[in-house]
Amino acid sequence: MDFPAMKPAMVLVVDDDALINIGTVDMVKDLGYQALDAYSGPEALDILASNSQVSILITDYAMPGMTGLELADRARTLRPDLHVLLATGYGDLPNGEVSDLPRLDKPFLQADLVAYLKSVLAEA
Repeated sequence: MDFPAMKPAMVLVVDDDALINIGTVDMVKDLGYQALDAYSGPEALDILASNSQVSILITDYAMPGMTGLELADRARTLRPDLHVLLATGYGDLPNGEVSDLPRLDKPFLQADLVAYLKSVLAEA
């Protein structure tokens, strides 16, 4: 698939499932972006605290110790300008949780990811 060139960005992918994490990082890199990976919320927060180049966070919802929504809240406290995308296989979030975050339903295709990245980077 041919994707149009887009603005440079560094994307942090957070998922506790190694195969999904690696696959998403590969998709991001294939699109020409820099990508970092983390396997937990605390690891992602450490990366965000030490790397000011990260402009987009793609996070799973269901992870041990910290949900993607909790991560998003803490990440935005640390970096208010950070764009956050919630990637989840849940039709509705558990426990009646509600989020205004943009959402990518798992499993997703690279074209789905492109649509999100294009909209975010058009705002920048």
